[in-house]
Amino acid sequence: MSGLLASLQFSSPYFPVIVLMAVAVGLSAGFVFLSQWVGPKRYDRTKYSEYECGVDPLTTSTVRISVKFFLVAILFLLFDLETTFLYPWAVLYRSLGLFGFVEMGVFVGILLVGLVYAWKKGALEWQ
Repeated sequence: MSGLLASLQFSSPYFPVIVLMAVAVGLSAGFVFLSQWVGPKRYDRTKYSEYECGVDPLTTSTVRISVKFFLVAILFLLFDLETTFLYPWAVLYRSLGLFGFVEMGVFVGILLVGLVYAWKKGALEWQ
């Protein structure tokens, strides 16, 4: 233990990161234990009542859900990940030049082909 403390110096470039992680873990654990200690521990009928999707939260695990729901969820994730790749590209757009523009055009084109395919198959219809 003393070797670890001796090797950790204030001038180390990793010192602020270690301090930040220690503060984050400490605050997170502290808030969880504080809410358990201070928070109410009683059954509340409103808390366990039906919520926005209309499904009773205390049902069995054999509730049938339409396949359409999963299809829409997968499509949402697909296009959500698209935006995740678009942000770094937009930041580096000028340094990437024409090559980066063409590569992102191919990427967006492939995603648009997938969107048109899903649209033609009726995956986006709400019946």
